[in-house]
Amino acid sequence: MQVLGTRIVVAAFDGWNDAGEAASAAAEQIDDGGYSLVHAADPELYFDYQWARPTLERDQAGNRSLRWPSARMLRPAGAPESTEPRLWLLTGTEPARAWQAFSAEFIDAALSEDVTGFVTLGAMLSDVPHTRPISIFASSENAEVREALGIERSTYEGPIGILSALEHAAEEAGIPALSLWANVPHYVQTGGSSPKATLALLDRLHEVTGVDVPRGSLSTEAAMWEATIDAAAAEDEEMAAYIAQLETKRDTWESPDASGEAIAQAFERFFRRNGEGPGEHKR
Repeated sequence: MQVLGTRIVVAAFDGWNDAGEAASAAAEQIDDGGYSLVHAADPELYFDYQWARPTLERDQAGNRSLRWPSARMLRPAGAPESTEPRLWLLTGTEPARAWQAFSAEFIDAALSEDVTGFVTLGAMLSDVPHTRPISIFASSENAEVREALGIERSTYEGPIGILSALEHAAEEAGIPALSLWANVPHYVQTGGSSPKATLALLDRLHEVTGVDVPRGSLSTEAAMWEATIDAAAAEDEEMAAYIAQLETKRDTWESPDASGEAIAQAFERFFRRNGEGPGEHKR
């Protein structure tokens, strides 16, 4: 029996939880256009507009509109009695305030949809080489989930993002939950996106849920991403030497990012690099 059931929420948020836009891009890949709105948060309650500013947009006729920061839950198209696993989506911008109320609001929405499992997708900057497979750390506080999927319980202690708050609220409500985090090379400067990390998240999501999300052109984009960094390293001896050090470390440690201790260390390095943590809204 599928430990997460057949009605699974996948949560991914822009901002602190989304290095290289890997998680939000994975959510976009899941949304094939056939999703419908279940619930949307009131932006006035949860967002700081000085941090997550509204944007001004114009249509082809020049008429303008404002797009406000948002968070929403979407349900997939299809018969509600389907026995095949399906993915609901919870996406948006990480809220700036009232995280407990925010989490409770969306967990209530999930319960109204008879959701049976909850998966959070995140990505963080790490000391890993772009030339090796992207490490995905899977963890859960739920013993049954860990046993069924062969994953770990994280040993991390410290500041958190909204994903951890949602995962905790899901478990408190009786919804089995787990988290998937991609390790994105911190030295990469390619316009923000990391398609190789997005692809790795979707591959791991398929393994834990049984849902195979179409990858589109991600494989090609990931190859181009890696080639672009290779070209930059070929012209920068210092960068090339640093990448070689990371490769040696990765190969020698036999994929150390797969351990709970390593993920805790990676989180700590991430916070040192980015400030005090998500409560400070630093990236």
